[in-house]
Amino acid sequence: MYKTTSSSLLRAASSRSPLLSSRSSLTQSSSSASPSPPSSLLGRRSFGTSSPAFRSLPRWSHCLHSRPSPFRLSSQIRAVSPGLDRLERNFSSMASEHPFKGIFTTLPKPGGGEFGKFYSLPALNDPRIDKLPYSIRILLESVIRNCDNFQVTKEDVEKIIDWEKTAPKQVEIPFKPARVLLQDFTGVPAVVDLACMRDAMNKLGSDSNKINPLVPVDLVIDHSVQVDVARSENAVQANMELEFQRNKERFAFLKWGSTAFQNMLVVPPGSGIVHQVNLEYLGRVVFNTQGVLYPDSVVGTDSHTTMIDGLGVAGWGVGGIEAEATMLGQPMSMVLPGVVGFKLSGKMRNGVTATDLVLTVTQILRKHGVVGKFVEFYGDGMSGLSLADRATIANMSPEYGATMGFFPVDHVTLQYLKLTGRSDETVAMIEAYLRANNMFVDYNEPQQDRAYSSYLELNLDNVEPCISGPKRPHDRVPLKEMKADWNSCLDSKVGFKGFAIPKEAQEKVANFSFNGKPAEITHGSVVIAAITSCTNTSNPSVMLGAGLVAKKACDLGLQVKPWIKTSLAPGSGVVTKYLLKSGLQEYLNQQGFNIVGYGCTTCIGNSGEINESVGAAITENDIVAAAVLSGNRNFEGRVHPLTRANYLASPPLVVAYALAGTVNIDFETEPIGTGKNGKDVFLRDIWPTTEEIAEVVQSSVLPDMFRATYESITKGNPMWNELSVPENTLYSWDPKSTYIHEPPYFKDMTMEPPGPHSVNDAYCFLNFGDSITTDHISPAGNIQKDSPAAKYLMERGVDRKDFNSYGSRRGNDEIMARGTFANIRIVNKLMNGEVGPKTVHIPSGEKLSVFDAAMRYKSSGEDTIILAGAEYGSGSSRDWAAKGPMLQGVKAVIAKSFERIHRSNLVGMGIIPLCFKSGEDADTLGLTGHERYTIHLPTDISEIRPGQDVTVTTDNGKSFTCTVRFDTEVELAYFNHGGILPYVIRNLSKQ
Repeated sequence: MYKTTSSSLLRAASSRSPLLSSRSSLTQSSSSASPSPPSSLLGRRSFGTSSPAFRSLPRWSHCLHSRPSPFRLSSQIRAVSPGLDRLERNFSSMASEHPFKGIFTTLPKPGGGEFGKFYSLPALNDPRIDKLPYSIRILLESVIRNCDNFQVTKEDVEKIIDWEKTAPKQVEIPFKPARVLLQDFTGVPAVVDLACMRDAMNKLGSDSNKINPLVPVDLVIDHSVQVDVARSENAVQANMELEFQRNKERFAFLKWGSTAFQNMLVVPPGSGIVHQVNLEYLGRVVFNTQGVLYPDSVVGTDSHTTMIDGLGVAGWGVGGIEAEATMLGQPMSMVLPGVVGFKLSGKMRNGVTATDLVLTVTQILRKHGVVGKFVEFYGDGMSGLSLADRATIANMSPEYGATMGFFPVDHVTLQYLKLTGRSDETVAMIEAYLRANNMFVDYNEPQQDRAYSSYLELNLDNVEPCISGPKRPHDRVPLKEMKADWNSCLDSKVGFKGFAIPKEAQEKVANFSFNGKPAEITHGSVVIAAITSCTNTSNPSVMLGAGLVAKKACDLGLQVKPWIKTSLAPGSGVVTKYLLKSGLQEYLNQQGFNIVGYGCTTCIGNSGEINESVGAAITENDIVAAAVLSGNRNFEGRVHPLTRANYLASPPLVVAYALAGTVNIDFETEPIGTGKNGKDVFLRDIWPTTEEIAEVVQSSVLPDMFRATYESITKGNPMWNELSVPENTLYSWDPKSTYIHEPPYFKDMTMEPPGPHSVNDAYCFLNFGDSITTDHISPAGNIQKDSPAAKYLMERGVDRKDFNSYGSRRGNDEIMARGTFANIRIVNKLMNGEVGPKTVHIPSGEKLSVFDAAMRYKSSGEDTIILAGAEYGSGSSRDWAAKGPMLQGVKAVIAKSFERIHRSNLVGMGIIPLCFKSGEDADTLGLTGHERYTIHLPTDISEIRPGQDVTVTTDNGKSFTCTVRFDTEVELAYFNHGGILPYVIRNLSKQ
């Protein structure tokens, strides 16, 4: 079979197409587009340069509709970026040499004319392609289209076609995503890095304009709004004003970036959550650029970029540094993934929500083990899942550990595209292209069996109402078992499912005064109830379901207690429109769920302060207080420092738990409260039926809402439009700034790579157990008043009220280095049970803050390493969780296992990731962390192989073997250069 396929590939590559005979330039009209349009030239945006000629052009345009032609702008672009002219000439000369020009064909329109041209997978005439999962076909199309026999080769194409045989061998392939997606927490450091790279190029005597995004980059500002004001009709405006006061410098920097760098779109604050904006507006599904059609694909610096997989767009989260390399034209080096086929059958029962489904799927996949794999959903049950339901499942891919949770495009996808305002012509083009390239699923036709690495099945009828917590997203609890589970958590020792509250203290009541009236809380009392997060706020069924619960509660006379901090943060303005049209926002307001802003808010820790009297009652009485949120992350210390128990729930259940006021309730047998008629009210009395919800969705969610919303956001808002920014393309660093600071990554950099670094007699800096998350490593929330970061800010005249969050300070390496391992709930074994951001400085035996200990090791020239358990670096795709340890001097991390993105980030920053052998860890090997460690890694990069074993020895005579987690040859090249960004700079400088 291999020989047959190889010859078919060669035939396709060598045959000549008459369509291509006249192609000589990428600047020809779209009807004569070259067969190999580099994405670097396809999506170049008019609003991404400081050239005066550009500023007169429309700054915003929908990516699926009209957009200024890049050809009209080519001369202006070349004036700004001389490197582009060289790229155009190079690709122009490559056009006639494309290895797969024989399968470059026309896609005709039904009424005459053509949609464009595309690389046809069926034209390869290879039966193996018909068995490929749809997600793998997207990778295949990309390598064919981008094949230049340099960065992408015909051998890479063969690897993917032969996926059934090659995937188990962990082969390496290159992948060039069509675009990059950022949010502001990760976007600010990315733009900081790009600005710093320009300076480095200057110092090396090269052209700084080579540092420009070569693929479309969309940056949505959604992570900065905090719930300072809640339960108020004026909350949106008040919170936005505070957001701009705190973040004016950051926002101005991002606005500068959108003009200084070409091809970068910045969506202003107050527009929505990045993943919902991506789903409703930015997602193309199929690109049609210069008349060449190809599937949309995206990598994003937020781990929940996977939400777009629900739309049939291949997308996943990567570290910021990897995204930056992608922006600059570097192909992503990835291991060809296995694909888990997840069959859905049956139909969900009445009253069961998409949130219940995704929490169930998360638990199943977590148990199956899908790290580093794609999950592809199929089966008869798909017909009963709305696009929003699919997006909910895809969104939580990081929580179940997969790279993607993919839903191929079908009729449901097309209906959603029309609902969200995409034009009929665009939808027709998308359908025609995907059908022609065997990427469309039509459940009205017989289905051909596809090959998967493994298979799972879920009957949707078996899904039951549930929540997850109290500390991890995959710890699902059926609603009927919640009361028993809660009491078990109180009894159990401190851990993911335990708080170790003595029996005699479990019934403790903390009395306090709230606004002059008596109040009380106990263990399990809800103090935060938030309808928040991209996972759920994009789904009309659960959002309107929450409104119906609020309405029924109001009708029966139930009321949320006033000391519970309630909030509603929609993922886009569309949600507000349909809540208002349905008349349900009025009832949510009555229960305290006023709209507080358009952003991630509570889900990322931007929950704001709770009332001082409530906080005092919690701390003075050691109460295990609870937050209930419709989010995707509930790790310790993330939601709020004072909520030790945090539960993920559907928006309707968030309202229900707020009404109950406690998580210590059995909804089946215990009433939520007493109605105005004096009778008990149970959950079943206020829970809407599936039919009720569907009726409101049908009448209230309309296409015009999407069109109006996204026409509006493209105009910005007054506060954003008033920001003035400099016009220069090199950034003028302000040494006094506490938000934007020039990082030291390229200080003293030369053109020669430094080569692999050794690790000799290193001290153990930190010794961790399992499930250390990126929230533990680099928290995004509040800056504690007694922390090293707080000291740094106060020394520079910043008042405590203006500290803002770590997430908002990610443009300043000085603060982020001090904030690394600053999570107040972190457990370091060297501290013998003491919880918090401290460690033991081994040489002196002193207990110091993590940052102070790191600086002491660095000042004495001592290497440090970290010991860790399983799932090290799980959670958000946070590049500062790798940058911070690097700045603190960490040379290696030895763990039982790594989360996919974090391992990649460590490599990208030059830190060595090592895995203990199966069945071994620090405890079984008798390692205490007080030893000194030498990692016997070759100093010549040519002697290191991906995944090879190395010996680690200690100063007390212990020796053990670890696997070096450089997974590809490209990652070894990054390590040789001291990280991915120095590698990119040196390569661009040579061009």
